[in-house]
Amino acid sequence: MAYLTTFYWGWLLVSLLLGFAMGWISVVQHGKGVPRKWRWALSALVAALIAAAGARAVPGRFGYWLDLGLIMFALYLCGCAAGSWLRDWVVSRSAPPA
Repeated sequence: MAYLTTFYWGWLLVSLLLGFAMGWISVVQHGKGVPRKWRWALSALVAALIAAAGARAVPGRFGYWLDLGLIMFALYLCGCAAGSWLRDWVVSRSAPPA
């Protein structure tokens, strides 16, 4: 993991900033969102991928890509959360009192 962060720090920073930008521009949700059944399936998939990475079940190049992808995905989600929170804070602060 340390090698990934040392060698790919630029890509990791880009995924964090891209997540921040997406969180900033997508505060308002107009759709229904992800159905409950899909949320469970996606959560199970992510948990299985994390378990496979933790157990080193995927060897070689594909394991390397799995680790890198999971780190980039985690940074993207952190950026999304930070951008969304910051946008909500800025918008609610600048809104006139009701």
